[in-house]
Amino acid sequence: MRYVIAAMLSGVAALPAAAQVQAGVELATDERRRGISWSEGKAAPSAYARVDLPAGFDLGARMLATRGDARHDGADGVIEPTLGYSRDLAGFRLDAFATGHFFTGARGNMNYGELGAGLNYSLGPAQAGVEARYAPSQSAIGGDNLYLGVRGRVGIPATPWTVTASAGRSSGSVDDAIRAARLRPDGTYHDWSLGVQHITGPLTVALEYTGTDIRNGPDVSRFAVREHAGDRLAARISLGI
Repeated sequence: MRYVIAAMLSGVAALPAAAQVQAGVELATDERRRGISWSEGKAAPSAYARVDLPAGFDLGARMLATRGDARHDGADGVIEPTLGYSRDLAGFRLDAFATGHFFTGARGNMNYGELGAGLNYSLGPAQAGVEARYAPSQSAIGGDNLYLGVRGRVGIPATPWTVTASAGRSSGSVDDAIRAARLRPDGTYHDWSLGVQHITGPLTVALEYTGTDIRNGPDVSRFAVREHAGDRLAARISLGI
């Protein structure tokens, strides 16, 4: 996976100087998404890049080491290309995207795609928003999956500190209960988070608590991995380049 990340950053460096590019690397003690681990509860390095296009569009990609996570059938990494669109609307910012999740080293086909949109409003150092993410019915996730969430962040004036919070609900249809437990170990569930970030230039250090109402019990599905779906405190450090 580290060779893929290096290749991605080399490609970014080769872009024309006039291109609007954002890129960086990150290390998390545990990659948590919607309150559940995507890295078998282990440290996970990643790299990302995004190129802004005309008319509000952008192209991006993220590469993450998933550390053989059973949730993704033993995959050692995931590559996530994204086509995004952003627009300012009377004080609000609209973001929409289509993204794919392509897993490397998995024992079976774990790939799936999803669509999403978010609406954010900023007032001074504070920002609040809502988001929706939808993965249409696909065999890799045993049905469809809908995530609805709210999020907020407040920068503490005259300091490098920012406080973040979020809450969400995952639901969806079930065509294959074994596969559906991959993204929803307990069927419909709720997640929440509270974090703090220290931002100095391109360097961000963050500490975040995440939790879910997923019950602790025996797993019917080998993809559920409930032991990595409970409360967890995780740290991450990221560097933009």
